[in-house]
Amino acid sequence: MLRVLRWAMGVLILFLNWVFTPRGIKRETEIQEQVDAQTKNLTLYQYKACPFCVKVRRSMKRNTLNIETRDAKRSDNAREELVEGAGKLKVPCLRIEEEGKVSWMYESSDIINYLEDRFAVKAT
Repeated sequence: MLRVLRWAMGVLILFLNWVFTPRGIKRETEIQEQVDAQTKNLTLYQYKACPFCVKVRRSMKRNTLNIETRDAKRSDNAREELVEGAGKLKVPCLRIEEEGKVSWMYESSDIINYLEDRFAVKAT
């Protein structure tokens, strides 16, 4: 019974996310290319129907961030990378590689704040 309820909630979450998908911001081509180059060093480990993961992916969409996602539920490799690198199987988790150093960030609100502080379009 619980498994069916979880499945139904997951389907509902994905459906609502699809219906209410946010629009991405538009940047000048050169600026978007710079952002894309910076996001190549970021990877989001997530579960497709996890509400907190959906929240992070929606923020990525709003900010037009092309960050690779890896499904730690369906991919054994992604799950192993997450556990070995970050130390535990918990999603969402953002892998950040800067200047040859790798750090891992949990908690959807922390991840969103990090992404918005780093990549949000500033008003001029």
